[in-house]
Amino acid sequence: MIFGCTVFIRNTMLKTRTFVLCISRSYTAKAKRTVLAQDKTKIKEYSPKTMDSHEHRVYVWGFQETGALGIQTNVKKAKERYTEMVHHPTRLQFSNNNEITDVAAGYGFTAYAVKRDDGETLFGSGLNTDSQLGFQVKGNPYDPANLDVIIYPTAIKLPRVQGETDDDMRVKSMSAGRAHLVVLTQNGTIFTLGNNSYGQCGRSIIEEERYSKSALVHRISQEDICGKEDEVLQVECGQDHSMFLTKKGRVYTCGWGADGQTGQGNYHTAGQITLIGGDIEKEKIVRLSCSSDCVLALNEAGDAFGWGNSEYGQLDDSELAETQINIPRALKLTKSIGKIKDVAAGGSFCMALNDQGLVYTWGFGILGFGPFVEQTSKPQHLLPPLFGRNDFSNETTVVSIGCGVFHMGAVNSDGDLFMWGKNRFGHLGLGHKKDQFFPFKTAINGKVTKVAYGVDHTIALCKAFF
Repeated sequence: MIFGCTVFIRNTMLKTRTFVLCISRSYTAKAKRTVLAQDKTKIKEYSPKTMDSHEHRVYVWGFQETGALGIQTNVKKAKERYTEMVHHPTRLQFSNNNEITDVAAGYGFTAYAVKRDDGETLFGSGLNTDSQLGFQVKGNPYDPANLDVIIYPTAIKLPRVQGETDDDMRVKSMSAGRAHLVVLTQNGTIFTLGNNSYGQCGRSIIEEERYSKSALVHRISQEDICGKEDEVLQVECGQDHSMFLTKKGRVYTCGWGADGQTGQGNYHTAGQITLIGGDIEKEKIVRLSCSSDCVLALNEAGDAFGWGNSEYGQLDDSELAETQINIPRALKLTKSIGKIKDVAAGGSFCMALNDQGLVYTWGFGILGFGPFVEQTSKPQHLLPPLFGRNDFSNETTVVSIGCGVFHMGAVNSDGDLFMWGKNRFGHLGLGHKKDQFFPFKTAINGKVTKVAYGVDHTIALCKAFF
């Protein structure tokens, strides 16, 4: 038994009174122990419900009017003025309901590789003027009659042969050009869709062929490209040409070759997929990059090669350098960089990442060195603090790079994305349309694993922080 007594003294002009107030509270020894050492089995456990259980989430930003971002579901709303651009990374609702494994960005359209139970493996949104997203029909009476623009992700039907399973049709690699799409599936089949005016779909060029509302999906076996003893690992699209990289490190190309971007030793268009040689003939190429008409390739030893447009000295900085190179050449200007891990080729500039995590840029454009440097013929490296390295995070380094025609990006080891370059359509995701002259971190709620750089929009494939 515990007694508590409080004494109150009241002082008046004549008399002083004292009151004693006693309050008693009783504790048992057992109850006191329960308070001090609470039974953990009585504590209610709370497990918050996550929004979805998918491994990846997708964020999109940039020019929305083409439908490439796939975030609109209402035709009337999509036509409203204020929906023209999305300046901040916005989570794609489609990724909440589907497991997206890969993304590719073309000129005003986007392709999504998905893993679903119903057998659908490929979706697309955006411009479909040349049937680069397949033959699409009205889904409901409120859809526009002319489906040249698809405002939300819609299934792209890939034709199957007897015996092909859903696993066979999973997307292994894909890439998008100006108006065509190339998809490689797990069983080694290549599908090409869209414009074939220059043979970029790997088939014969048909004069005055109509591409709008076309149901044609060209199917190519990898054996027809590289034989039975090799296999295609990566597909890469330039503006109007296509490239195929095999397990043995060989490169095959087709399409528009006016700047030598097919690397076939001429400046002609080619509908026939052809093995290219030059300085990469005896090399094992492990990486290809192209967003327009300049191509960079990387071998397993970390040496860079290039071909195509070199009007700004991207591939050769000598005085008598050619402006169009039609056969792969080893790059001399990157020899001082060291061993290269990754490369990226833009419209008028190039990027390289070495094994020290340093990012190099050269060519013409917004290269990341400020508003007063717009051209350099020698690769120059950007300082590591621009990509998140500081006294509190001195191990942070860049792990991958990429670019569109007018903008560049780099992902660091923390999963942060830094972007810079032209920003007319808000495709840097910085909340405005002003050009960005230094790398700047884009606010994305996730760890970035892959970025697809379109000409006016950007798509990021991310994983959750926890």
